[in-house]
This record gives sequence, structure tokens and C-alpha cells, in this order.
Amino acid sequence: MQLGLQIPDFTTPDGPGRLGADLGTVVRTADEAGFDFIAVMDHFFQIGAIGAPEREMLEAYTTLGYVAACTSRAKLLTLVTGTVYRHPGILAKTVTTLDVLSGGRAWLGIGAAWNEQESRGLGIPFPPVAERFERLEETLQICRQMWRGDESPYRGVHYELERPINSPQSLTKPHPPIMIGGWGLVRDCGELIGRSSS
Repeated sequence: MQLGLQIPDFTTPDGPGRLGADLGTVVRTADEAGFDFIAVMDHFFQIGAIGAPEREMLEAYTTLGYVAACTSRAKLLTLVTGTVYRHPGILAKTVTTLDVLSGGRAWLGIGAAWNEQESRGLGIPFPPVAERFERLEETLQICRQMWRGDESPYRGVHYELERPINSPQSLTKPHPPIMIGGWGLVRDCGELIGRSSS
């Protein structure tokens, strides 16, 4: 069995001025205690199960970069990135960068996305559910192609990449593990670990 820590809330009694130091203390403690992974939600607004949308929410990959610098062993991931939040080529580069800079500790946590409020609020296109699942499939194809070092053009229904270079490649071989999240028993939270694939 593996034990992980998910940090869903960034509201602290001391406010944003202490947030970095407080977060560093939490993740260092988890890492030193032997937690296998540390995760953050990939949301831009706070979700309803935790609090109002206006509550503090840090951008996930910037936060994971900070967490990587504060830790040395725990795996790092989002639970989970909404496929519409980032272009697939940029997402592959982002996770690869996290993997390289953390010494091979990144995972790709990804799902079809569900939070229309934050997407609309920040101007992120939020297509119907069927299209979001199509985009999820294409995103996974693109990430795996880039992690193989295949620079040939990618032509999908939703994405076209002329030359998907990914240099440097991830330290984790053959690529960072992939965790696909989906709606399950915890509907209000929106994301639940659905399955993991390597």
C-alpha cells in the first residue's frame, strides 16, 4: 500500500504572506515521514466541496515545482489536470520539466475536466463532455508520442502539432506514470482516482 498527501486548500490563518513557508513545512514533513506522493488539485478557483471560489487557490504546476524544491523523495502529481486547461504539447513539456528538475518524481494526473465555472471565469473553452473525452484521448496520445521522442507531426481531430520536440526527455522511463481521474463516488469533489497506467 502507498500513502499520499493531497493538499486541496491553500487558505491559512496567516494569509498569503506565509503561504510559501507554511506549504514548505507541510511538504517537507510529509516527505520526511515517508509519504509516497504529494498531490495538488489542478484548479484555478477553489472547488465547492472545500470552500467558495474566491478562496486561495495556487496554480498547480508552479506549486509542484516549489514542492519539488522542498522535498527529495515523494512523487509529485496533480489530482488531476483537466485536459482543456493546457495544450497537450505544453502539458507534456511541463510534466517533463517537473520530472527532470525533481530527479524523476513526476506523474501525469489527467482527466476530462468538469469545472465549467472556473473555465468560463478564466476564458478557457469548455466543450461538451464527449469532446472533452476526445481531447483527453488525443492529449494522452500526444504526451506518449513526445515521451517516445517521436517528432513526427501529430494530426488529430482537435490538435495538430508540426514537430513535437521534447528535449530534454523525462528521467522516468519509459515516461512518467499516468493516472487518469474521473468522476466517481465523490461527485462534489469532481475528481477521484479512476485508474493508473504506466
